[in-house]
Amino acid sequence: MLREHSTLLARIHMIVDIFWVILAFVTAYYTKKDFVFLPGYGLSTEPNYYLVLLVAVVVAFFAFSATGSYRPYRTQSLVQIYIRVIKAVSGVLFGTIIALYLLHEHNVSRALLALFASFLTLFLFLSKGGLYYLLRYYRAQRYNTRNLLVIGAGQRAECIVDTIQQDKGSGYRILGCLTINNTDENSNIFHKVKKLGSVNTLPVFLTEDIVDEIIFASDIEKIDQIETLIRFTEYLGVKIHILPDFQLEKIMYQPEIASISIQEFFGHPTLSLSTTPQRKNALLIKSIIDYTISIILLALLSPVFLLIISFIKLTSEGPAFFIQQRCGLYGRTFPLIKFRTMVKDAEKLKATLQQENEADGPVFKIAQDPRITPLGKFLRKTSLDELPQLLNVLMGHMSLVGPRPSLPEEVKKYEPWQRRRLSMKPGLTCIWQVNGRNNINFERWMRLDLEYIDQWSLTLDSKILLKTVKEVMSFHGQ
Repeated sequence: MLREHSTLLARIHMIVDIFWVILAFVTAYYTKKDFVFLPGYGLSTEPNYYLVLLVAVVVAFFAFSATGSYRPYRTQSLVQIYIRVIKAVSGVLFGTIIALYLLHEHNVSRALLALFASFLTLFLFLSKGGLYYLLRYYRAQRYNTRNLLVIGAGQRAECIVDTIQQDKGSGYRILGCLTINNTDENSNIFHKVKKLGSVNTLPVFLTEDIVDEIIFASDIEKIDQIETLIRFTEYLGVKIHILPDFQLEKIMYQPEIASISIQEFFGHPTLSLSTTPQRKNALLIKSIIDYTISIILLALLSPVFLLIISFIKLTSEGPAFFIQQRCGLYGRTFPLIKFRTMVKDAEKLKATLQQENEADGPVFKIAQDPRITPLGKFLRKTSLDELPQLLNVLMGHMSLVGPRPSLPEEVKKYEPWQRRRLSMKPGLTCIWQVNGRNNINFERWMRLDLEYIDQWSLTLDSKILLKTVKEVMSFHGQ
């Protein structure tokens, strides 16, 4: 749910910001045109003000993105947010002036543009200030929380724990601390958070519990031990924060796929490493595409849904939909929705068929599965059974493209390097489905998913979607 909330808020931010741009321009236009008490009121009819507004909207999109306006509010102060607003509005104003000059629109009222910038600043201050306090209240009620694990129990660890615990509106939930050595055992920090054991238990803890972020707050002389832990944590795709006392050159062994950046974490500068895509603007566009296409397809295919539901109910006993818990982002479970293609209570018969499993790894698959109904074979062959997952995309559980969601019992059997595929939202289609569909072994499947994560781009998503359409039309589903 984490990135779902973050992406949803970023999308809402963008839409609301553009709304304020339009409202600010319209307000400035009519104020300058009709407000008789304003010196020099009235406007020339020569400029094309629709063009001016369009330019302002386009410039605003890039200005807001470039100034970090869509960064999560979780670790920002209101002052930082307002500073970004001022930078963004300045970018909108000067960017619009430059664009209009290049378009030879030289007669646009400077007073109108000044009013536009003033109204936009006011609207954004009110909007973002209100949202800031609303989100803090929402997170203080323990909604949209992030699970944070602290490594170390020294003075720096205690400082970061105190800061987070005092900031109830941040939404961070400290799971506890893992100790580095015997000196940590008697730390005062354990009066405030749980002692979860030694740092040696980190691999077990990460695979058995939901951890969204880790902060390393150990002393510098412990860096040799921590290097190994960072490698393991990166395999799982968990975001890492490192207090910058560590020597940067000692952790340059990080995989090339790691995104390394200096970020502020509750007023503390940290070195943040991530193995998942961090291009927030592109991820935002990906999310918008997901929601837009899922809405359009659900509307267009609603007659097909009704027809399939009717056929399922007429040809076999049981519900029309098959709902099953799958693992999504960072292992969080969600109810995956498909059209039922098997007999009623097929899951209860799975144990009796284990000896016939033809797939390697922790997955279960039989080419001629006796549980599949005649209609189910057709739905699978045409991939029509997957259509209800558009609802999962609409609800934010899934994306159109991404690693396919696995069963919780399969995820428990993953090797550490395989768990990194959980660091990106699961998809309706994926790269391995257009590179052999189901005719690949388990390890190749895992490696293709990780290649997708490492090479992700909107262009790659577009190629996979087009190839998926081709595969579906050729009836290669299983």
